[in-house]
Amino acid sequence: MIFLISIICVYNDESILEEFLLKSLKRQTVEFELILINNTSGRFKSAAKALNHGGNRANGNYIMFVHQDVRLCSDSWLEECERMLEELPDLGIAGVAGISEKGKINSDRGRNVFLMRDPPIKWPWGKKITRPERVQTLDEFLLIIPMDVFDQLKFDEVTCDDWHLYGVDYCLSVRELGYYTYVLPLNVHHLGGTFDVRKSILTLIVNLGPLPDTYFRTLKKVLEKHGNTFEWVYTSVGAWTTKYPITFQRIIHSIKLTINLIFKKFGLKEIF
Repeated sequence: MIFLISIICVYNDESILEEFLLKSLKRQTVEFELILINNTSGRFKSAAKALNHGGNRANGNYIMFVHQDVRLCSDSWLEECERMLEELPDLGIAGVAGISEKGKINSDRGRNVFLMRDPPIKWPWGKKITRPERVQTLDEFLLIIPMDVFDQLKFDEVTCDDWHLYGVDYCLSVRELGYYTYVLPLNVHHLGGTFDVRKSILTLIVNLGPLPDTYFRTLKKVLEKHGNTFEWVYTSVGAWTTKYPITFQRIIHSIKLTINLIFKKFGLKEIF
């Protein structure tokens, strides 16, 4: 049987998977293919390797790679998604949370607004959209790739050999192939991680930001890979140039985050 959308989820917590993704999928108004990849034992050491494994088993016209802690916020979510995807020209990859190249700070560049945490709150991602919009990159918690594009381009298991930036790298790669990245006006609830603002300023200073060393190791490789095409790469956590050393950028990024948190504590608008 051929499905329009094949859904791939790599999971390591069955209770979260059931409460979020699976419960919302059971209510959908259209048929779909579901491929679950159990990684509770740590069989896969990188997202790229795990998702390529799942994608190679898919039969749909589109492959949706989605995190276990994502809840689709309407029963017709997949039906609406299918309709939108069929109308997008030169589609390389789509998602629900994207970063545009337009805007001075990340809150200006963000596209769409979604629910996050539990109990859910409206996350201040950026500008809410009402129709599909082209962006530079997407957040990895939900990615949709046409099968004919995935046949040409798999996730890069060498550049992204951990669990970071595999979606960002893919977005940049499809653009280099002549396709576009789109963000869709479809609401989801993403549980996501937590960050204690009361401890955050000291944490940012000591650790040069909340992101792990592995993030910056992968970011360095992504910037080197795409440096001939892009001067700036915009991600969900900031803007990165391909022209300066990553260590220098990490220090500047942590300073900006610290200033933004101080401003937020006093009820002021972020400036970076």
